Amino acid sequence: MVIIESYPVAVVMCIVTMLCWGSWANTQKLATKEWRFQLFYWDYAIGVFLLSLLLAFTMGSMGSGGRSFIADLQQAQPKWLWSAFLGGVIFNLSNILLVAAIDIAGLAVAFPVGVGLALVLGVVTTYLRKPEGNVPMLALGVLAIVVAIILDALAYRRLASGEKKTPVKGIVISVLAGVLMGWFYSFVAASMGKIGPDRSLEAGKLSAYTAIVLFSLGLLLSNFIWNSIMMIKPLSGDPVPFGDYLSKGNARLHAIGILGGIIWNVGMSFSIVASTAAGPALSYGLGQGATLVGALWGVFVWKEFKGAPPGTNGLLAAMFFFYLLGLSVLVASKL
Repeated sequence: MVIIESYPVAVVMCIVTMLCWGSWANTQKLATKEWRFQLFYWDYAIGVFLLSLLLAFTMGSMGSGGRSFIADLQQAQPKWLWSAFLGGVIFNLSNILLVAAIDIAGLAVAFPVGVGLALVLGVVTTYLRKPEGNVPMLALGVLAIVVAIILDALAYRRLASGEKKTPVKGIVISVLAGVLMGWFYSFVAASMGKIGPDRSLEAGKLSAYTAIVLFSLGLLLSNFIWNSIMMIKPLSGDPVPFGDYLSKGNARLHAIGILGGIIWNVGMSFSIVASTAAGPALSYGLGQGATLVGALWGVFVWKEFKGAPPGTNGLLAAMFFFYLLGLSVLVASKL
């Protein structure tokens, strides 16, 4: 398997992670102009799994370090295979809720509230599991992000009030997505083995590439449960007929959905693979910068706050400031 040892290469991969995680949802915005997000999500899940297989049989099977994908899969203990798989099941539920929130409230709300809350919970649970870092700085970073989440919710409330819509549902769904998303990664991380000084991989556990495949398989298979429920009992709008996937879909729409899954999983895979060289602080901090990227897309490209009441832009500017402050402090606290 390919092991990233170059620090500059790892930094570039972390930046790619941030851009991918913050940008994949644009494919949803494009696709759902023509069909419901539940139909888009089937293709998204396929894209995630296809990318995991591609990396497993290329980067995961080349190089002199660790084990090749097939060899790694054969020696893995069932409990670690299940751990990575379960991480995908949990993430998929959280991500479907996030996609529903994007559909209802837009990128500029769902990302800062949902992913921002996941970041806060991730910092807290990580510290409780392994107390490292400057506690006052960790607390300050978390507080700044909480403030940013509140400001974004207030901005959305002003917009919704001006348009005579109820903002509560979009925010509540974003919060639920964030709660689940804040702890799925621990299952994936627990399944991965340590890389020794001689570039050998811990026996019984998984390489990053194998973990991504099991994670992606959990996401794809659980889609038959989570997304089916979302089609039968959607959080907004009428039920979505399963037949619409074939009757209303075309090659372009399917390709957009698959592309969305590929983009997201490039970010997930690069984050995990690069963390050994970049360190968890940089990998984690830059990856979570996706919240800003997603919000920027929503505000400046999709114009989700166009026509908002006076004063809303000030709330959005303050939201961006506190997000940048919180992310910077969190990264610095782990250095």
